[in-house]
Amino acid sequence: MAENTRQIMVGDVAVGGGAPISIQSMTNTKTKDTDSTVRQIHRLEAVGCDIVRVAVNDADDAKALPKIRSAISIPVIADIQFDYKLALYAVEHGVDGLRINPGNIGEDWKIREVAEAAKAQGLSIRVGVNSGSVKRAFIDKFGGVNPDSIVGSALEETEMLEKFGFRDIKVSLKSSDVHQSVESYRKFAALTDYPLHLGITEAGAGERGIVKSAMGLGILLYEGIGDTMRVSLTGDPTDEVQTAKLILSGLGLRTDGIEIVSCPTCGRTEIDLIGIVKEAEERFKDLDFQGKIAIMGCRVNGPGEAQEADYGICGGNGRGVIFKKGKVIRSVSESELLDGLIECIERDRLEK
Repeated sequence: MAENTRQIMVGDVAVGGGAPISIQSMTNTKTKDTDSTVRQIHRLEAVGCDIVRVAVNDADDAKALPKIRSAISIPVIADIQFDYKLALYAVEHGVDGLRINPGNIGEDWKIREVAEAAKAQGLSIRVGVNSGSVKRAFIDKFGGVNPDSIVGSALEETEMLEKFGFRDIKVSLKSSDVHQSVESYRKFAALTDYPLHLGITEAGAGERGIVKSAMGLGILLYEGIGDTMRVSLTGDPTDEVQTAKLILSGLGLRTDGIEIVSCPTCGRTEIDLIGIVKEAEERFKDLDFQGKIAIMGCRVNGPGEAQEADYGICGGNGRGVIFKKGKVIRSVSESELLDGLIECIERDRLEK
């Protein structure tokens, strides 16, 4: 979370100014199909999404926003491309914020109308600059698509909104190239106090997209850059939210839920560590607990090396121990390790 950025509101979610880093995703349903869109947003809410974005491609999409908004609990951002009238429709029909690229909205008077409408409703606007949407003037000036031309485009577009008296702005400077994204965000953050929406655009699918996003976003977040984020993956939008939570958890920036610490398997492993960890990940989804749990495969990586965990288990030769803050509290058979661990956590929770 960046302390030195201005704070804006997206619905009831604070972004910037030291607020917790919020997680965003985007629906891949047709927005006008309200039932499908609401179902998908409910799934996103269930896994921890804070803000959702929907594509508004026509008036029917915009007119669906009130029904969608009334059926969900998180703020909705309308993604607008090219047609300023769609932005006005979205503002009129209950959206919590806009995502626009002023460079493709058109003449200054159109941007002014959008800015004035958003300001009147107390909405925020994200200026979204991608490496694929940099203005030709900046490409020519800086010799191609690079951090300088990306930042130049973003600055021009934010200055345009500021000129019309609109200041509730957040900015994204996304590229599919990790180095280009990181350098663009660094340069922009050094020049302005706008809250930043982080992302590596078109990161891809599966492990490749996850790793690419984690590398770029992790670098920036570690440096204190970024106020809200979306992990852009090809696939189920809930995977984006789950991945974002893991990135934030790994950096100690989000503590909700359970963090599982488990050792790599090696020749000393004497229990079904892989199977136990997989089972734990499923069973812990329904466990009312926030903290760190260590699952270790032998005495070497047992309570000693995992003593910073709130709870943990380790075992060998069919037996195992359950420990709390590095202190062994119970010995059980390997088959009882998870049941015993969950029983201890639940007992402690009820005694508080």
